Amino acid sequence: MYKPQFNTCSVLKFKHFANKPYALFSVIGKVVIIGVLNVATLQTATAADPMSTGHEPADTTDTKMVSLQGVNVVGTRAPLTQSQQARMVTVLSREEIQAAPVQSVNDLLKYVAGIDVRQKGPLGALTDVSIRGGNSEQITVLLNGINICDPQTGHNTFDLPVDMNDIERVEVIEGPAARVYGTSSLLGAINIVTKAPKQTSLTAHAEGGSYGYLSAGIRGNIASGRWNNQLSATATRSDGYLRNSKGGLNADYNTVKSFYQGSYSDPTVDVRWHAGLSAKNFGSNTFYSAKYDNQFEHTFKSYTAIQAESKQGAFHLKPAIYWNHIYDRFELFRGEPGKYPFNYHRTDVWGLNLNAYFDWTLGRTAFGAEVRNEDLVSGNLGEPLANPKHIHGTGRMYNHGLNRTNIQLFLEHNIILKRLTVSPGITAVKNTQANMNMEVYPSIDASYRIGDNWKIFASYNTSLRMPSFTELYYSVGGHKADSHLLPEKLYAVEGGVHYLSNGVKAKASVFYNHHKNLIDWINDGTLDDNGAALWKSVNFGEINALGADAQVEFDFRSLLPAQRFLKSLSLSYSYLNQDEKEHEGIISQYSLEYLKNKFVAKTQFNVFRNLNLGINFRMQHRMGSYLDTANNRHTYGTYCLVDSRLSWDETRWNAFVEANNLLSRQYVDYGNVRQPGFWLIAGVAINIR
Repeated sequence: MYKPQFNTCSVLKFKHFANKPYALFSVIGKVVIIGVLNVATLQTATAADPMSTGHEPADTTDTKMVSLQGVNVVGTRAPLTQSQQARMVTVLSREEIQAAPVQSVNDLLKYVAGIDVRQKGPLGALTDVSIRGGNSEQITVLLNGINICDPQTGHNTFDLPVDMNDIERVEVIEGPAARVYGTSSLLGAINIVTKAPKQTSLTAHAEGGSYGYLSAGIRGNIASGRWNNQLSATATRSDGYLRNSKGGLNADYNTVKSFYQGSYSDPTVDVRWHAGLSAKNFGSNTFYSAKYDNQFEHTFKSYTAIQAESKQGAFHLKPAIYWNHIYDRFELFRGEPGKYPFNYHRTDVWGLNLNAYFDWTLGRTAFGAEVRNEDLVSGNLGEPLANPKHIHGTGRMYNHGLNRTNIQLFLEHNIILKRLTVSPGITAVKNTQANMNMEVYPSIDASYRIGDNWKIFASYNTSLRMPSFTELYYSVGGHKADSHLLPEKLYAVEGGVHYLSNGVKAKASVFYNHHKNLIDWINDGTLDDNGAALWKSVNFGEINALGADAQVEFDFRSLLPAQRFLKSLSLSYSYLNQDEKEHEGIISQYSLEYLKNKFVAKTQFNVFRNLNLGINFRMQHRMGSYLDTANNRHTYGTYCLVDSRLSWDETRWNAFVEANNLLSRQYVDYGNVRQPGFWLIAGVAINIR
């Protein structure tokens, strides 16, 4: 068994930086950087019809915004209702999902002011999602509470097996969430919760639009007594909108998704299980390197999990076991393995969770353990294998690999008084790859309700993150990785106030993050053998950042019930600042390219009878710069986008037209990857119960 010792190098530690020619970082040619981005929090969401199947109409009559104060959301290790939670949790409800002009979870998250969604391909083909200024490696993504993160690379984490129509809600925790979701959630976590209709039903939908976009799907549910089984399948394709230097389309993509979930419930136990797959092919143009514009990638992922919870007595046991299987093939030159060998990777992740909680005189106590094994075999990532394995159908071998096991222990206690909630806890972690001793990361969340409408909250949380396999070993195509990278560490403090009344909700908060050993890819002017910029993975010293956000949302159906036209209005804004700027001759691929300002406005109208209109506006000002193919530097700056959705909603069917980038603005989320202009999609859905 291979066991690399990658944490043998020392780390330089600095408490203060000066951007002067004589400063130490200028002398040694290094840069200390960080980006921090805050997440707007929606303390409540509209309750969805439990019988909903995904394409039912948005209510155009007297639907009220229903507080989720009595609904359990996962902000602590033990289940607490939304009103009891000491930590703020963003909840994107089924109604918000249905009304948004989006085709993927990635697109949906764009409308949360503090989340940075950076697209390389349209409609979720390839998207990096980050929280509080980090990168896609620094968050945990979960499906029904099961960790589905890809330890090879965060770029493909959102290859989900579920369609938007399968999702009931999306929960977001901002800031370190080690006590709840494990230490991989360095800067937050996103939990995608699927729907489980209580009645037998059948739905189908079809969509088409610009650039040869087509999508069709079907979902059926069979409910019988204590048993519930659901199966869905969706296929999507597009010609894409970018061409390579030879004139060929190379932002095309096609995906196939299938998802099965089942459940059994009786008075003593709830059991749930799921199995899903996602297969995707997409032209990668200049997604990974500006020097090469004919890249291509194929990914295949399967997800299997079963979890249960006992329901009787004061002691509740919640075991879960899961297996994620991930296959990836990357082509630097599409369809030309003789020009440059394809990269093949296969990753298997096995996980076992055992959680428990009980109530007693002093509150609710939770404890648990998780064992997660990540096994990679690859053509170029990892350490040399003693026994190489065949790559099926290629005649090549997996001659590199890496195996590591992460062991975590959790302890949390919740003190719940009439208006006060205090939730302290610790996470102990050990990883076999890092050859590290068991380390302990403490945290505490507290909130106090003032009257019926106000709540003040504060938290202190810590976490760490192991480097991805790509960060450790990817040294091809203009990249040079460092296999001796140390784990990232972070502590964060946050405080704020939340207001909730009939028809109005608002929130404001301030947070401070302290990073250690931040991992990033940088270019210091070095070129590879082909004359392209050479990107290096590196650790940094100790760095600090400060951020703030504010949001207000109005439900005019509650505030002004006599009028029917204006349904809702939401305004949110985020601002952040970091204590490190760009250094001359140094370009960051992630951390310095953070959103300094982001403003989001969303409004919903009932135009006539069942005709509904939604208009969404985003303004983003990104810091940092990027290199073009001639290695010239460009700054990002500011862009504004308008998206809209017009739909006719009936009980049994609905039809819609969506327009993204309505004003056809030119912009980039990543340098050298131009995003599409005006994009039109129309579709119809039928619901049979």
